[in-house]
Amino acid sequence: MQHLPGYFDAAGQQALLDDIQKALQLAPPFTPRMPRTGKPFSVRMSNCGPLGWMSDKERGYRYEPRHPETGNPWPQIPRALLDLWAEVADYPALPEACLVNLYGPKARMGLHRDEDEEDFSAPVVSVSLGCTARFRIGGKARKDPTRSFDLLSGDVLVLGGDDRLAFHGVDRIKAESGPIDLSQIPYCARINLTLRRVTKAL
Repeated sequence: MQHLPGYFDAAGQQALLDDIQKALQLAPPFTPRMPRTGKPFSVRMSNCGPLGWMSDKERGYRYEPRHPETGNPWPQIPRALLDLWAEVADYPALPEACLVNLYGPKARMGLHRDEDEEDFSAPVVSVSLGCTARFRIGGKARKDPTRSFDLLSGDVLVLGGDDRLAFHGVDRIKAESGPIDLSQIPYCARINLTLRRVTKAL
């Protein structure tokens, strides 16, 4: 795991937010649902890239090339995120998905592992924008001890190597916010952008 505090400065965060707002106009946020139970997630989401992650009661966790409601292809991954991947991922192929998770003030993300991809040698790279999140990470088993720390606006987190399949989640969203204004996105206090490689590189 690598935590890169303040990787994006205020100007970089604003430019990235502008790109994401444009993407959300093309691929509006939707609410994923848990497999089997159909319980809604506490976060809304969208995607950028050739593939997008989604979940519903009927088919569970998966990647799809089109938005579940509009039927349109996902918008392209912003250039700043591709540049980030090239710098920190140490992987010979581009990311295929960028999850856009929109956290409201009371949203959280339970402990989980990112394991819907084919190649775990590719890391998961994420960017935080907006309010501070209390992030929790453990080991490869759900019962392993965990530790927590804050992710601030502009921070980058890389889960690779032995930590690629570590359980992790977000306990809560704090009131502290970064230098960007998310008020134009309804009910959104924090954005998490997560880059993933889905298929194995040829």
